[in-house]
Amino acid sequence: MARDYYEVLGVSRGADQDEVKRAYRRLARKYHPDVNKDPGAEDKFKEINRAYEVLSEPEIRARYDRFGEAGVGGAAAGGAGFQDFSDMGGFADIFESFFSGFSGGPTQAKRRGPMRGDDLRLDLKLDFAEAIFGGEKEIKISHLENCMTCKGSGAKPGTRPRTCSTCSGSGQVRRATRTPFGSFTQVSACPTCSGTGEVVEDRCEVCGGAGRKQETKKLKITIPAGVDNGTRLRVSNEGDAGMRSGPPGDLYVYLFVKEHSSFKRDGINVLSDLKISYLQAILGCELEVETVDGPIEVHVPSGTQPNTVLTLENRGVPKLGNPVSRGNHLLTILVDIPTRIKAEERELLAKLAEVRGDSISKKGLEGFLGGLFKG
Repeated sequence: MARDYYEVLGVSRGADQDEVKRAYRRLARKYHPDVNKDPGAEDKFKEINRAYEVLSEPEIRARYDRFGEAGVGGAAAGGAGFQDFSDMGGFADIFESFFSGFSGGPTQAKRRGPMRGDDLRLDLKLDFAEAIFGGEKEIKISHLENCMTCKGSGAKPGTRPRTCSTCSGSGQVRRATRTPFGSFTQVSACPTCSGTGEVVEDRCEVCGGAGRKQETKKLKITIPAGVDNGTRLRVSNEGDAGMRSGPPGDLYVYLFVKEHSSFKRDGINVLSDLKISYLQAILGCELEVETVDGPIEVHVPSGTQPNTVLTLENRGVPKLGNPVSRGNHLLTILVDIPTRIKAEERELLAKLAEVRGDSISKKGLEGFLGGLFKG
């Protein structure tokens, strides 16, 4: 059973056309298949398009308000036998666009007037530090911009597109076919104007009559502190320009963070290892350690065991949207136990073992060194 189209767009029955349009754009951006990969998003996107096609046209909306889905869909023609759809004005238009819309969205190419441009995607790689602290980043994009010579009309300056004589400006042609069951009307895009309703006779020499042309430009975008792999940024109005001077789409920048040679990231925490000698582990020490903020001095307590984790508070990643709050830097201690030692070291360690009362091998001190970290 068809859902209420006002409910689909989340607007009241008294909503004006601007409210309907704003609701559609918001939902279309949210559920567009190129952006939203969740199960069911594509079906939701089609449902939103269908609702907008009905509610954005005053005549069709009036029929929907009076008769519901039966007034704008195939069900309206069922009860008393099929009639010539041309008698029902815009009914054939919406009937045809309903089915063709399932191929991937609303049939905007068959509408006259301005059309919103396509959204674009750009993948951007960031260094580890850039993702943590953010900042400005210069990017280069290639997109369609309105031709400044013809102001997006596609016509040579001083001329204007004329109304298509084949379709009388409707952008569509109808062909009636009579059968024993009645008269059917097939609706299709006008072959002369490609569905625009207008014909450019004197084409703009700069854009070739397209009204738009491909341009490469540089942009500066702001990377928020704390972004991570997969973070998506929206840059408004930097997608392709719309047809017939329609508004531009948006640019979506997807961020990917390069790996660091020393640091790893776990949410808002930074992880790294600190290798120390067995004597430093036994006696404790003060060492300079590298962090994302630069080198700092860290105290390693005496008797530190292997794989002990030291926490350096507020040395991690700023929270996205709240850069004042930061995670921690977690430092894992790795104790380096030598496999070979000098004769003098062996002698000193043997004396230490004797003082401790530890039994050691005459061929090596590996067992002794291991015992130090257990006891």
